[in-house]
Parts: sequence; C-alpha cells; structure tokens
Amino acid sequence: MSELQKFFKAFQRKRSHHVEGPFLKVSDLHVHYDGLPALREVNFELSGGEYIAIVGPNGAGKSTLFKTIVGVLHPSQGVVSLGGSEPGGHICIAYLPQRSDVDWHFPVAVKDVVMMGRVSKIGLFRNPKAEDWRRVQECLAQVRLDHLADRQISELSGGQQQRMFIAQALAQEAELVLMDEPLSGLDVPSQDEFFRVIKSLRQYNVTLMVATHDLGMAAAHFDKTMLLNNTLLGFGTPTEVFTQDRLQAAYGNHLHIIQTESGTMMFEHG
Repeated sequence: MSELQKFFKAFQRKRSHHVEGPFLKVSDLHVHYDGLPALREVNFELSGGEYIAIVGPNGAGKSTLFKTIVGVLHPSQGVVSLGGSEPGGHICIAYLPQRSDVDWHFPVAVKDVVMMGRVSKIGLFRNPKAEDWRRVQECLAQVRLDHLADRQISELSGGQQQRMFIAQALAQEAELVLMDEPLSGLDVPSQDEFFRVIKSLRQYNVTLMVATHDLGMAAAHFDKTMLLNNTLLGFGTPTEVFTQDRLQAAYGNHLHIIQTESGTMMFEHG
C-alpha cells in the first residue's frame, strides 16, 4: 500500500459525517444564466464513488450544472443536496475548469498550484508545514508529475496540466470531483494517461463527474451517463441512455449510433 493510499484511508476514517441516502441529489433544478433559462426540470441522484459522464451539445448546460453544484450559481427553483446539506456544507468539492479558463502564463510553480488544494486544511494565512509539502509531493507522484514539481505551469503540456489539477483535488481531499471538458485538445497518449489516473482514483472512493463532448469516451470509461440539453434527457448506463430517440432529441438528426458485434458503441455524424 502506497503512502497516499494510507493517507486517504486514514482520512476516510476521520470523517466526522456519515452520508445517509444519496451522496448527491438534484431535485427539480431550474437555473437561469445571464437572465436566460439554462437548466430546467433536472432530477437525479448519485451514490458515493460513482463515475458519471455528462454529455450534450454546446450550450446544453453542462458547465452551468457544475457551477450550481459547487454553489457559484444559485437555482431559480429546486434543490441541490450534497450529503444532506446545501453546496458549501461538509462535502469537499474540487472543480476543475476548462483549460481555456485558466491563465497558464501566470508565474506559479506546479507544486504551489497543488498546495492550493491544502488551503482549506491549513488556513488561508498560515504557512504550509513539512507534512503538507509531503502530501503535495505524494499527490504529484500519484499522477506522475513529481519530477515536474518546480516547473512553471506554462511549461506543462495539456495532459500534464489536467493531471496537475487532479493532484490538487487529491491534496484537497475532495470527495466530489467535477471536471469540465478535461480531454479538450489532448492527444491520444495524453488521453490514455488521463484515464489511467482517474481509474486510480477509484481506490479513494472519489465521486467523479466529467463533462465531455466525446460520447464514445463516455460509453467506454464511465459507470453512468447523463444526456443533457437544458433538461435531463436520460440518465443511466450508456446502453440505456444512448438510444437513437434520445440522441435525436439532443443533437437533432446529426448523430447516429452504431453497435458493433463486440458491443462497442460508435457514433457517426450524419
């Protein structure tokens, strides 16, 4: 067992709260963004430790849903409950924004970004202790970036940037991790490394929600899929969700599903 595994097992034992019922429950959610309706009548429940992909066309409300779960946006109607509390309660959430939303030229080292995940543990105006720096190094090792700890974030590749934020979520001891389009612009080797890393997070019982445009990736790597287009069109296994009727409701007549003999789902743009 690695030092990081021991750390997370100890952390899980120390949790003072016990979640009764669903880990995340969204009920009759309506959200307006810039004065316009962005989400309506969204209802779902998640159990702790599930891996969920959220798919849908541009403007479907994927980012809006994440920002509402985090508490940045407030519902105009409905409720978001995390472990029985509103956002900002006792459940620790890590939100990984789209890479295009980050100023990658800001002069900061990789290890310092990961240390930001420790702020809620050590306090905003306190200096990190040796133990905090050790945790940061362990989290970087988990995502295979420990050799780049002193590198400036501007020097990282796209895949390394995403893994740095995953290390930050580990350092934060997040129970829910939200990733907004993490595969955007990544080459195939970087995508493969990304999936290796998120697969390793299962041992920490992290609940993961990933917004993506890649339906094939969603079908191949996640427990369940949400199909969103301002409202929830389907939620379940990829086979249950990716029906031609639902895809047409989300994408119009531009997307068709092909089921191979091996059971693999493929999607063809018409």
